[in-house]
Amino acid sequence: MKQIIGLQAAYNVWANKRIAEILKGIDSKLLDKEVTSSFPSLRKTVYHIWDAEYIWLRRLQGESISYWPSERLGAETAIDGFLEVSGELLDIVRHNDDEWLNEVCENTNLKGDRFVQPKFQVLMHVLNHSTFHRGQLVTILRNLGVSELVSTDLITYLRQG
Repeated sequence: MKQIIGLQAAYNVWANKRIAEILKGIDSKLLDKEVTSSFPSLRKTVYHIWDAEYIWLRRLQGESISYWPSERLGAETAIDGFLEVSGELLDIVRHNDDEWLNEVCENTNLKGDRFVQPKFQVLMHVLNHSTFHRGQLVTILRNLGVSELVSTDLITYLRQG
């Protein structure tokens, strides 16, 4: 199990870096341009990915936070924070074993509801969640006229070794 979750976590870091490079290279006005999507801009979509990865990482570490981390960020921090936290998710997988992955993660969500489930399920969720919203970032970028995009597909990552 660790091998599969570790592969997915490493892919997540790789894909987030590829998206971050694009976001850092475009006109900063595009980051806040209103769009029709789950979140109304590139920046807010990145905030959402960062928030989720940060919140779930903290839950895996035994801490349930009661705020959206992006509310406490400066505008320029989101892209770097998003990369930092995805690296921390990879590190937590690399430094633990299958026994740890099967342990339960007890946490309280932002509404105060309590949940208990295996850590591997939490990791599967958060990594899949990031993939979903990275796809939205690509669609938003295309709709904003950014044509110099790179593949963030898992198969591309695997083929690059």
